[in-house]
Amino acid sequence: MSDITVSAAIDAIYESLRNDNADLDDHIAALKAAMTSEGAKEAVFETGKLAQPNRQGRKLMQAYFKKKGIAISFA
Repeated sequence: MSDITVSAAIDAIYESLRNDNADLDDHIAALKAAMTSEGAKEAVFETGKLAQPNRQGRKLMQAYFKKKGIAISFA
């Protein structure tokens, strides 16, 4: 799991979101490990790739990731 890059982990999260959140927690853990190894402070997601790109969907996603210990923003 530590060999994955931040961008690959983010892509896996997009795929998980498209598949009704399948294995989302596993992908979040992989993202957290990748961010730690790369020294990243924040993960950046593209709003257009989200299942719910509206404000409510983004805030829900931010809150869930914050509970998992990951700061995210949107581009």
